[in-house]
Amino acid sequence: MGEPTHRERFTMALNGKQPPGLVPHFELVFYLTMEAFGKVHPSHRHFHQWDQMSKAEKRAQLEDAARVYLMTAERYGHSAIFLHGAGSGGEEHEEEFINLVDELGGGQYFLMIHGDATYSIPNGTEMMAWCGRIADDPQGLKDEARRMVDDAIARAERLKKNTALDGFAMCADYCLNDGPFLSPGMFAEFVTPYLKQLCGAYREMGLYAIKHTDGNIMPIVEDLVDAGPHALHSLDPQGGVDIAEIKRRFGDRLCLIGNVNCGLLDTGTEAQCVESARYCLEHGMPGGGYIFSTSNCVYTGMDLKRYELILDVWRREGNYDRQG
Repeated sequence: MGEPTHRERFTMALNGKQPPGLVPHFELVFYLTMEAFGKVHPSHRHFHQWDQMSKAEKRAQLEDAARVYLMTAERYGHSAIFLHGAGSGGEEHEEEFINLVDELGGGQYFLMIHGDATYSIPNGTEMMAWCGRIADDPQGLKDEARRMVDDAIARAERLKKNTALDGFAMCADYCLNDGPFLSPGMFAEFVTPYLKQLCGAYREMGLYAIKHTDGNIMPIVEDLVDAGPHALHSLDPQGGVDIAEIKRRFGDRLCLIGNVNCGLLDTGTEAQCVESARYCLEHGMPGGGYIFSTSNCVYTGMDLKRYELILDVWRREGNYDRQG
């Protein structure tokens, strides 16, 4: 047997195992494609004349977007790719795009797309009205939550049947740096049952569920783990989340992803960045079930050299074969 693929190593970690060689690595998003390759990130592309393009022109746009994702994964050692689409192609080309990336990547990479259908922190224009519904129409909120989950499950069934998709990044943000938006009691009522249903449905289909939320998750962390995702991302140190504590309490129940401090990558010293990366590897790696990542994503405005700095730490100190 040959060396495991990136996809196989990533799924090993998601299943709580310890893959050979380097700890798997990925970023929820790597937005610095212009700095790295001179290419606009696929999610920032707006094809205003998409409907006027020929089939060949649309295919060329999709192929270019796919290659940007693959160039990023190859250069920076990502084992998984979170596909944000390809501009205005939208859901019409969702299946085609997933399979195109898999084909061009030779089946090497774990592929995921957005797949959360639970309530996140409402945006500023909807926040007051949404909060009012908790008091005025709680059952209506729950009925809506159930419909959203049912729709997400139906979509997942279609994608499982027709594509090479491996799983979903469940990107509903629940928390601010000082705690969850909803009280733990309200979270247990309006979010937890639906998150648990969705994670269970994905698992039953053989798809992976990676739950992402920034901020201080500690007041609701038991709910998040009990909902049954395969992994928890981003373990935000700016929200007071310590990977050592999460590993001790829950490391035997799910995979951990993240915790390298994005704030320090922006405003800290190089030594602090190195120490943050080293701390995550030290406490995340033992026994497997860890994937190296920043505590959010490689976002627009971040210094690419800082990201490359923590990758140097990962390459030197994140190799299971060199331990002991």
